[in-house]
Amino acid sequence: MAEERDFLPVNIAVLTVSDTRDLASDRSGDTLVQRIAEAGHRLADRRILRDEEAEIAASLREWIADPGVDVVISTGGTGLTGRDVTVEAHRAVYEKEITAFATVFTLVSYQKIGTSAVQSRACAGVAGGTYLFALPGSPGACRDAWDEILKGQLDYRHRPCNFVEILPRLEEHRRRK
Repeated sequence: MAEERDFLPVNIAVLTVSDTRDLASDRSGDTLVQRIAEAGHRLADRRILRDEEAEIAASLREWIADPGVDVVISTGGTGLTGRDVTVEAHRAVYEKEITAFATVFTLVSYQKIGTSAVQSRACAGVAGGTYLFALPGSPGACRDAWDEILKGQLDYRHRPCNFVEILPRLEEHRRRK
């Protein structure tokens, strides 16, 4: 018989990257906030920033340094245009990239939007004991990433493994031997 585990809520910050959205028009951020709450997690913070790499990276670093933030999910700026710099900002702060996240996200997206999935540069990584996920800016992409990947991986009860169970070990390399 499988061991029963209790749900462990995590603290999640949501960042929308957009030159045009505000809180009233941020449907992608709203989608994530709603799903975070429905899953039983805590919204640690929410921001909207312009497509400026330095500003995005600074916000990510601030959340990485905050012990009250376990996960950051950004939405927007993962495409191919000149203003899409979220991926570069994320990669500038990663200690380790979670390369399989992009692969799995592409597989999920392909089932929904076919070959248009190749236009996303969704990515994920870890820095300072914090998980960082960069999602496309559409509500559909946020729904797909949450429902098909993040909801399970951010649930301690998910088997055979999940991100929450290894959260305490993300910084074990920094501890004294």
